[in-house]
Amino acid sequence: MQYITPFLLLLNEMSPYLLLGFLIAGLLKVFVPREKYIGQIARPNFRSVLWAALAGVPLPLCSCGVIPTGMSLRKEGASKGATVAFLISTPQTGVDSIAATGSLLGLPFAIIRPVAAFITGLAGGFATNRLDKTVGESDIINSEDGNDSLDKSKIARVFHYAFVEMLQNIGKWLLAGILIAGLIAIFLPDDIFTTFLSNPLLNMLLVLAIAVPTYTCATGSIPMAAVLMMKGLSPGAALVFLMAGPATSIASITVLGKMLGRKTLLIYLASIIAGAMLFGLAIDYLLPASWFGMNQMNHDLMHHTHHHAFSVFPSICSILLVLLIINAFIRKYIDSRAVMKHSATAKTYKIGGMTCNHCKATVEKNLARLEGVASVHVDLSKGIAYVEGTPDDDEVKKTVTAIGFEYNS
Repeated sequence: MQYITPFLLLLNEMSPYLLLGFLIAGLLKVFVPREKYIGQIARPNFRSVLWAALAGVPLPLCSCGVIPTGMSLRKEGASKGATVAFLISTPQTGVDSIAATGSLLGLPFAIIRPVAAFITGLAGGFATNRLDKTVGESDIINSEDGNDSLDKSKIARVFHYAFVEMLQNIGKWLLAGILIAGLIAIFLPDDIFTTFLSNPLLNMLLVLAIAVPTYTCATGSIPMAAVLMMKGLSPGAALVFLMAGPATSIASITVLGKMLGRKTLLIYLASIIAGAMLFGLAIDYLLPASWFGMNQMNHDLMHHTHHHAFSVFPSICSILLVLLIINAFIRKYIDSRAVMKHSATAKTYKIGGMTCNHCKATVEKNLARLEGVASVHVDLSKGIAYVEGTPDDDEVKKTVTAIGFEYNS
């Protein structure tokens, strides 16, 4: 039981806030369509960057989903600076991760995290506009609402997006984050960071070296950061992990370098790294340490106690969350099997970089508009697009690469 308790503690602490965050995300998705703000981010000025950074903060898109979204914004006419601001601020946080951050790391972290995401996005976008004034083109169809049936009510769309699509997108990362955090709590020595890296700056540099090339989900990174703090990682270094991990990965760096150019990529990385370091140092050296102390959950994890964790309401929320994740994965498997029936007569294209329903919808919608295409069905698990009709391979390749994915056929 001592090995199971840390996982249950983390799950019970996060589940009520995650369910609330997913619901709010669904409400934002359905009732605040992107058309409401796309016109605000077309010009290469400070206002467009400001709107893009603000719009990105609450959106629950991870770095895998934000790349095609950002590329779509760019092609719809968003300035390069606004695109970069959106790409920086969006994956670092979201309404779901803000709620979960507050539950595990406390209110100060829940406030600082979106503020840091906004400011780094603002700085990166402004710097990009100053160095590159390229105007975007409007030749890519947005994938928003791509999975919504016309006969669905708005309430049904809210719940479908919140508790099916979102869980399909980040469910595995969320569970992986809780699993890794639990393993860290069990096996990592309690004083590892205070023993070997007592200097907060060295903590940050080590975390940065790990976080930048690897992918972590904004929500899934929270339990890992909480447990690392429990092991002695400074709060500022934990914020560096929460900022740099979700915002960067080898995959996103590769795609952004190809789509936006090396200079803009360097600005993008520099903004995230500098912003994370500055906010991390501010937390460790300027803000009261009492703001970032261990909460009851961390105390319970440290000592593997469970009197705090297993109250009725959090336990019910945890069971509900697990059931919803299972349902989302089952539906994803059923959808994948349904796609297989199109494989016999359709042309197949291997497409790299698709990792969520948002990616799937983007590919399907943009390929469907090509001449000679009757229908498009994407098997997300296999990374294959089944295209019915007589598509031109060169046009397919051009479209796939234009929206930020890899053409592997």
